[in-house]
Amino acid sequence: MATSGRHVGQYVNNNGRFLLNHLDQLFGHRGFSWSSVLRQQTARIQNDSTEAIVIPRKKTWAKEAVLEAMASTVNRDPTAYHYQFQDDPYLSPRTSAEQKLYSMSQESGRAAAKYFVDSNPKYFTKDFAEPHIPCLMPVSVSLSLEEVSEEALKERICLRKVGAAVEMYDQLVQAGTTISKQMTYDLLDLICFYGDREPAQEGEPETDQMDASAEELRRKRGRFLRAFDTQRGVWRENNNAERLFRLLPERDTRCYSALIRGMVKHGAFVKAFDLYTDMLNNRLTADVNIFNALILAAPELREAYTEKMDFITELLTHMSQQKVQPGLQTFNSVLKALRRCGTLAKTFSLHTLSEMKALGIAPSLATFNHLLSIFYKGGAAANNQTDILQEVLSEIEATSFTCQDPEDVWFFSSAMKICMETKDMKLGYKVHSLVGVGENWRLLGDSYQQGMFYYRFFSLLCMMEHMDVVLRWYRQLMPSLYYPNPQGMRDLLQALDTDNRLELLPSIWKDVKSLGHDNKSELVEELLALMAREKHSPEVQESFADCALDMKASFDGDRRKPNLEWSPAALCHVTTLLLRASRVPQAWEMMQLFKAKNRIPSDALLEDFLSQCSGAPTTAVELVKLSAAFCLPATPKLAQRVLVECDLSEDQRTTLSELESSWEHNQ
Repeated sequence: MATSGRHVGQYVNNNGRFLLNHLDQLFGHRGFSWSSVLRQQTARIQNDSTEAIVIPRKKTWAKEAVLEAMASTVNRDPTAYHYQFQDDPYLSPRTSAEQKLYSMSQESGRAAAKYFVDSNPKYFTKDFAEPHIPCLMPVSVSLSLEEVSEEALKERICLRKVGAAVEMYDQLVQAGTTISKQMTYDLLDLICFYGDREPAQEGEPETDQMDASAEELRRKRGRFLRAFDTQRGVWRENNNAERLFRLLPERDTRCYSALIRGMVKHGAFVKAFDLYTDMLNNRLTADVNIFNALILAAPELREAYTEKMDFITELLTHMSQQKVQPGLQTFNSVLKALRRCGTLAKTFSLHTLSEMKALGIAPSLATFNHLLSIFYKGGAAANNQTDILQEVLSEIEATSFTCQDPEDVWFFSSAMKICMETKDMKLGYKVHSLVGVGENWRLLGDSYQQGMFYYRFFSLLCMMEHMDVVLRWYRQLMPSLYYPNPQGMRDLLQALDTDNRLELLPSIWKDVKSLGHDNKSELVEELLALMAREKHSPEVQESFADCALDMKASFDGDRRKPNLEWSPAALCHVTTLLLRASRVPQAWEMMQLFKAKNRIPSDALLEDFLSQCSGAPTTAVELVKLSAAFCLPATPKLAQRVLVECDLSEDQRTTLSELESSWEHNQ
């Protein structure tokens, strides 16, 4: 094949030179001139007569290439729900709580389906998927090997059957069977990772496995344990991991590493350092995983900030003496531990970052998240400059990241929180643009973290940007990315009030209803107060009146959500909006609600209502009766106005006179 390809190349070169010479003679006689490109190609062919033309091989495309190409042509639709919520439009979530419930329901359904498929693989023997998706095929979850053998032990380790694996190991030891060192290490890793407990099944709460001592430890050291984010209990004394460790004929760094990491993972910090000392006494060298775990646990064993930092420095010195090369997780562990060292950690953290660069270790987003937490500790970003965040964003601008640390997903939310506290809109845009680089959006975290990121970004927009810009972002983010909570909607209302765009309030109310926030009393009353605060054009007042009647339905009751309680302010606002739109009959129904709900109307509302009743003397008299029923001080004044402004009958005048004299007598 190679020989034939070389012959084809020589044939093309020879004929190419012949053709060029012929064209040169032809064009030269006719007065044509060659272009510079053609002259260069002619010179290249003539000068390099031995160069062979390489025929490219057939291009092999991945099976997903067509799907990837099609996906690259489609942009996000800001008016549609997220793609994971589009299975059933009726069930599409409208609020963050419904979004969480929907996501958990989907995950629960997947877990149930996977359990059924794995438990009954005989019913799922055919694979029609193209391309083949191994994770969707049945995986055996039941034990198939019952005999006492190393293969049976391996099967139990692979299936994460902690108790069964320990029992099989003991049977092998009692039978005098020689177990390979690698199999013993795998078993030790399994026991240490799960703390000598059975792993929680999918969907099963892990707290069920915790005993009283674990709960007590979590209460005492809750903050530190949450920092590890992996606690499942406490390290029990003389558990199977320690027993297996003592049974090992030869102990090397590998087994020490598994036990120390398990102790740190499950809260036995003192025992972990004691075991590390024992390892050094046995003249063994620690590995990088041991130091990563010990650095995380170091602040727990010291009280003062200086002592914590000295302890961390001592561990790094040991690491250097033992010639252990640090990795990304090492530096992330150092920065995470420094977060518990107060303001003293700022200088040391910058030295740590410089050391990373000197060693050629690229920081991850978790590295920068720890750095921001050190410099903006305790929500004090509002009193500090954002120099560190600016430098971080300049360093990682237009960079696409992949997840290298479990805490990478906290960076964007933390950075946007700093932007919101410092009211720095420019930095907020930079953080948001970084999310759109490559697949950085995957590092926004779960639905809660993503919601917090967009809430802080939107809150910053409402505080700092023009209303047109805020509304544009509002339509781009909701509902495809962001479900505004009640506080987010209140921020939007405040922005509308600041920019004097209150005519948009009826459309915002529709969004409040669609988001399911129409049963939040504070939000509803704030929206009513903004509409009723001042008078507007007749067209706007009509839209406000329609909106007020729609909001009234939220107070009347709905079986699907708790009812709102009518407050005096809400009743006054709705009545005022109806009066300004000259809807007196509907406003009078609201006045009847004051009496039914035992709410007292304001004097200003009564006077405004009376101004609309000049042509309706019966309604005016009833209004005075209502005021007298509540023993309001404005009753005599209202009665005098009705006597002067309205055309009353003798019976109505007598009634008003009696109400006036009765009120004076009671006073």
